[in-house]
Amino acid sequence: MSDLARPRILVVDDEPQIHRFLAPALEAAGYTPLRALTGAEGLRLAAERAPRAVLLDLGLPDMDGKALLPRLRGFSAAPVIVLSARDREEEKVAALDAGADDYVEKPFALAELLARLRAALRRASGAEAPPEVIRAGPLEVDMPHRLARVDGAVLHLTPREWDLLAALARAGQGRVVTQRQLLAAVWGPAHVEDTQYLRVYIGQLRQKLGEAARLIRTEPGVGYRFGEAG
Repeated sequence: MSDLARPRILVVDDEPQIHRFLAPALEAAGYTPLRALTGAEGLRLAAERAPRAVLLDLGLPDMDGKALLPRLRGFSAAPVIVLSARDREEEKVAALDAGADDYVEKPFALAELLARLRAALRRASGAEAPPEVIRAGPLEVDMPHRLARVDGAVLHLTPREWDLLAALARAGQGRVVTQRQLLAAVWGPAHVEDTQYLRVYIGQLRQKLGEAARLIRTEPGVGYRFGEAG
């Protein structure tokens, strides 16, 4: 495969060892890595080279990665995976709310990062025409008819339970959806701090999903992921 045919992946990180580690791995996986050591350089390359995805460190020498995200989102819809040594939940939530699609903590397993990258690219490639029926394991989420089925059997969900499941499913399999994002989508912007609503309704929804409850995975203190693990 020529470099022109390979999806470009922009890595914005000020640690040279990260680039030395990631560049051959990305090339072996069929991508063309682009290297940026600062936020300004990352924004320039993103504008000039139009990468398919961005791997972004938060601790950049010239700006915080969270400050870069809204500027990047001003001209690019490429999925962004945050690579961060910051393990505070507030940092993760802030990055996701600022426009990141996912995060992976440093130090990370290469296989996990590549899996997250593949998932982000799949979601991005289908973003223009989301499926009307979203399937994950034994679960079908039928958007037009507002129905959920497990192994073909219709679940009897309340309107709020349906809205919550639909919001998770629409976000895409494997993508982290923060508590604030879910609360705003389902209960409205006035309720983004009412996390107890989520705990109650996620619990009710999991009970009704039965064996498919594994498809709603908790990211402690951050939010939830929908879909099969891995």
